[in-house]
Amino acid sequence: MGLFLIPRLFNTKITRTILLLIFCIWVPIEVVVGAGNATVSSSRPRSVTIGALFTSDSIIGRAARPAIVAAVDDVNNDPNILPGTKLNFIIHDTNCSGFVGTMEALQLMENEVFVAIGPQSSGIAHVISHLVNELQVPLLSFAATDPSLSSLQYPFFLRTTHSDHFQMYAIADMVQYYEWREVIAIYVDDDYGRNGISVLGDALAKKRAKISYKAAFTPGASESEINDLLVGANLIESRVFVVHVNPDSGLKIFSVAKSLNMLIGGYVWIATDWLPSHLDSIQPADPDTMNLLQGVVALRHHIPDTDVKKKFVSNWKSGYAGLNSYALYAYDSVWLAARALDVFFNEGGSISFSKDPRLQNTNGSVLQLGSLRVFDGGQKFLQTLMKMNFTGVSGQIGFDADRNLVLPAYDILNIGGTGSRRIGYWSNHSGLSVVAPETLYAKPRNTSTINQRLYSVIWPGEITATPRGWVFPNNGKPLRIAVPHRVSYTEFLGPDKSPPGAKGYCIDVFEAAIGLLSYPVTYNFILYGDGKRTPIYTELVTQVAENNYDAAVGDITIVTNRTRIVDFTQPFMESGLVVVAPVQQEKTSPWAFLKPFTVEMWCVTGAFFLLVGAVVWILEHRFNNEFRGPPSQQLMTICWFSFSTMFFSHRENTVSTLGRLVLIIWLFVVLIINSSYTASLTSILTVQQLTSRIEGIDTLISSSEPIGIQEGSFSWNYLVDELNIAQSRLKKLKNLDEYYKALMLGPKNGGVAAIVDELPYIELFLSRTNCAFRTVGQEFTKSGWGFAFQRDSPLAIDLSTAILQLSESGDLQKIHNKWLTLNECSMQLGQDDGSSRLSLTSFWGLFLICGSACFIALTVFFYRVCCQFRRFNPEGEEQVEVEEIETARPRRTLRSTSLKNLIDFVDRRETEIKEILRRNKNASPSSSV
Repeated sequence: MGLFLIPRLFNTKITRTILLLIFCIWVPIEVVVGAGNATVSSSRPRSVTIGALFTSDSIIGRAARPAIVAAVDDVNNDPNILPGTKLNFIIHDTNCSGFVGTMEALQLMENEVFVAIGPQSSGIAHVISHLVNELQVPLLSFAATDPSLSSLQYPFFLRTTHSDHFQMYAIADMVQYYEWREVIAIYVDDDYGRNGISVLGDALAKKRAKISYKAAFTPGASESEINDLLVGANLIESRVFVVHVNPDSGLKIFSVAKSLNMLIGGYVWIATDWLPSHLDSIQPADPDTMNLLQGVVALRHHIPDTDVKKKFVSNWKSGYAGLNSYALYAYDSVWLAARALDVFFNEGGSISFSKDPRLQNTNGSVLQLGSLRVFDGGQKFLQTLMKMNFTGVSGQIGFDADRNLVLPAYDILNIGGTGSRRIGYWSNHSGLSVVAPETLYAKPRNTSTINQRLYSVIWPGEITATPRGWVFPNNGKPLRIAVPHRVSYTEFLGPDKSPPGAKGYCIDVFEAAIGLLSYPVTYNFILYGDGKRTPIYTELVTQVAENNYDAAVGDITIVTNRTRIVDFTQPFMESGLVVVAPVQQEKTSPWAFLKPFTVEMWCVTGAFFLLVGAVVWILEHRFNNEFRGPPSQQLMTICWFSFSTMFFSHRENTVSTLGRLVLIIWLFVVLIINSSYTASLTSILTVQQLTSRIEGIDTLISSSEPIGIQEGSFSWNYLVDELNIAQSRLKKLKNLDEYYKALMLGPKNGGVAAIVDELPYIELFLSRTNCAFRTVGQEFTKSGWGFAFQRDSPLAIDLSTAILQLSESGDLQKIHNKWLTLNECSMQLGQDDGSSRLSLTSFWGLFLICGSACFIALTVFFYRVCCQFRRFNPEGEEQVEVEEIETARPRRTLRSTSLKNLIDFVDRRETEIKEILRRNKNASPSSSV
């Protein structure tokens, strides 16, 4: 039945059309598939091989092996990666030996691997990197963290974990955060340890800190060797220990430290990422191990909690070693190689090897160097690796311009109890923070010290307060403190036959400050100098800088060249250079009565006397007969009235309201001026006036006379170097007697014109000589006295705080009063430079009030006169005879308003003007008729 239907179906037009469409579609599909299979088979090999190098029997190796195996299986099971190509792997055990690792690497390269994963050891990586450079096989190291491996010397070395460069800068930020200044580095003496600690030293230097002691030990050192090493380190004053060792031997350090009682309060232990890797690998935690690490702070690679990581952790086989960060980096290294190879193939690359003519088999040698092949596409594959960017189980996998893994970050852990707690993070994007780095990456970069923050830490000994970070060394040696052996001014500093061997103001300040410290300080005073001459203080400070003394205590001035080589405490005494010179009593001048006022004051006062006299005359002239008469008499009246008000003896009475107002204000001004003049003149005539021909440092610089300075003082260098005074003019003086004698003799008799010395010495000198001399000019330098310590000594900081406490409590002043009781005398010589004379500045307000009153009175007066004058000359054409007033005067019209008429009008008496205005007002109606 079916056979009969088929021809009929083919005979139909619809059936033929359907079969034609099926044929047209089917044939191209077969062609495309066939062509695709041909492409895969022609450019992509059926299998490729990667190699792996690490120490199997190690903490890192035991976690890396299953991670690499899992990564290879996951790549082969993913159809999107290397389709049609199987990824194989070969693992060689380096056995933690540079020699064995080199041999294993040579054997590995005989298998024509296109990439090598590992090694875990930085030392082996240095050796193998030369081999992969020659064969152009990229080396992806998941555990070699030596910062020097990133150099251009190893172009085929690509690190898939973070360099120790970043870890050391994280530790430096922690040291700065807790305000420590010195650390002790404990490290294994190989490429990994040395180069990491070298970077730590550079990072600390940028934070004004340093490594005070490097405790290096050989790989595989015994406990006795480590014990000797820690005993030596414990003699150093620093108590901040940074441990940078291998995970397999690091716990031995803490075991020995525990036995030496170095894990108690006051100690700080910071471990690099080896310690969290070790603890993550031993699950569950060993109680004995955790007991060794109580209070330790450690850094661990920060792995973001992504879904990819959570899936990987959940699939981790329970039979494998504990999962640590290096296992995650090893896993991602395989995926990096697979993804890069897939891109490499897609861009037309191929896996091929060729012989290197330089690698030839040597006769009689079992080394088959001729079997090594160069990866032809190695350079291109390396560039492909560096361009990769994806998210793996360890976070973002990508490389910066320096071939470092991007986004370096660390968790900061505080170990306590049976585990650890995270106290914060560190990243090169934000420094120390309690916020996860991936959250801060969305914000602008900010590593300011103000924004650094960590949670509280429980330090060794279960102490929550931040340790000071240093103590006095446990070597039984007290501090060597140099004390200048002065031969003068022993009130400040001098030898003492009884302990402690020195006494004086400076010694008491130092001992009082030491007593305020929260820890004991042992020290010995050592006199510096022969006792015959006061030593040069700059040489003493140099001795401290050269470690011949631990500190110098005394009247040491803080100057620039000294601060470059030592650290000073907070100044405990203000100081500065002044000039002291002989003085003589100034002779009284016959013109001393003019001194109270300046020239400007005399001129303005005289002008106001005349002004007020003129104003009062104008205001009184129309009302008061005493202010009328011939011109010469009126001029004398003005002058007499003006200056008689100085003594309140004016006989003329004022009758006008405006005149009385001006006079009252002026008399008040005169009262103030008289009182001030009397007080100033009394002071000038009764107070003893002293003078000196030396007016200050400028006078000394411009002269050629000899200048006295204290022996050992910094003033010699200051006068010569800063003020360019010839050395031949300077004369060194030993004590107060020489000061006095030199000033009394003067420059003409072998003495000096003046002495330049620090203010505290001059105050004492003037007091001891009953104020026979005076300081002239102003203090021309500002400085202070402080105690000198070696650079970066933490004791300088603590003593500075103690000195401030002494000052605030008043104890510093009590010590000053005990040793430096001075006679009361005027220190500064009053120079007659006009500054003490009364000037116009002190009285311009009074003159302003008086002048304003005169102006207002005159304004009101002339306004009244103008109003009267207008009424006295009404508008119109009629003329008014004034024969009743003065029959001898000619007739004139009221419209003639010349200046002469106005002056004549003003000169009339007020009573006459009022009478004429009254008559004009009464006559006004009749004239209009």
